Amino acid sequence: MKIKRITNILYKILLRSCCTLIRLGELVIKKRLGKLKYLFFILFNLTSVLVLSQEYLPISKGEVIKHTYYTLSYLEKYEQAEWVYYILTPQMLQGNTKRDDSFKSDSFVSTGSSQLIDFKNSGYDRGHLAPAGDMKINKLAMRESFFMSNISPQHPSFNRGIWRSLETLVRNWASKNKLYIVTGGVLTKGLSEIGVNHVDVPNYFYKIVYNPIENKMIAFVLPNKKGEKSLKEYVVSVDMIEKLTNIDFFSQLPDQKENQLEANTNLNDWNFVYSNTRKKSKSKSTLTTQCKGIAKSTGVRCKNKTTNSNGFCHYHQNQQAIKSNNLNIYTGSQCMAKTKKGIRCKRKVSDGVKYCWQHQ
Repeated sequence: MKIKRITNILYKILLRSCCTLIRLGELVIKKRLGKLKYLFFILFNLTSVLVLSQEYLPISKGEVIKHTYYTLSYLEKYEQAEWVYYILTPQMLQGNTKRDDSFKSDSFVSTGSSQLIDFKNSGYDRGHLAPAGDMKINKLAMRESFFMSNISPQHPSFNRGIWRSLETLVRNWASKNKLYIVTGGVLTKGLSEIGVNHVDVPNYFYKIVYNPIENKMIAFVLPNKKGEKSLKEYVVSVDMIEKLTNIDFFSQLPDQKENQLEANTNLNDWNFVYSNTRKKSKSKSTLTTQCKGIAKSTGVRCKNKTTNSNGFCHYHQNQQAIKSNNLNIYTGSQCMAKTKKGIRCKRKVSDGVKYCWQHQ
């Protein structure tokens, strides 16, 4: 077993080296195809991002992994990051790179990150810590946001509800000033687990936002379930999160300034109007409908709301083809297959189809 583990670690190191060489190769190709100053421009911006991204790193108990646009501390014990740290600027929000949903293991984690199979049929979403919506600046940033090291199990109603609302609110704040952001799950003993790699499911998630221009800081702790309150009611002090997580945040700040900011919970320093307006908007709700797609994790109709004209949310656009062939994909007969327990599968299938997607 020890030999197998050592071999796995050596494989990960080799794979990480190959990824680094590929990135360098891409820069060389661009140099040959374009002008030299273009290469200098890319290198300058990349260096700036890497330097800035290390400015306020939290104290780490895990393996620190430095990606291009965010840094994380990976805890093998919980098979996920204890924190993800990144900087969000107005310039980053001007990107238009589309979400690609290409989830993949993170080869930079020496012990191996969680995998896609861990989430299959778990009932939990692959919840981003550094949101894909914050990484639209280019394809590299978007690809890296889908590393499984940046993913944690989140209840669907949480991930697609109040957590998404918080991410949107933070982007609204970042449209005016550069923000330093730290986020993660509260990892403690006794958590439930999913998957073959025993990925722990946090009961709570936190997010800390620091605005250095206006010298203010705000923090949230939200339970991993459907949000029943307004975002304001989940605001806590950073001091409280440090006690929950045993992590020291923003320790590079002068002690007096750090103590003052981390004890503060003044809501008047932050504009919540955008979030509240979106929640109460009646015109918005009249345009949304329930997605017509089938969730693979549960086999039932997706609960997402969508404004897409075809009736499918972005997760289930691939099921539009079935609908276009006049097949009813969310009502029909029961799957004919039997599960491993010897009972009949409870998923619904399209008319004329005997088996669901898993038992094809």
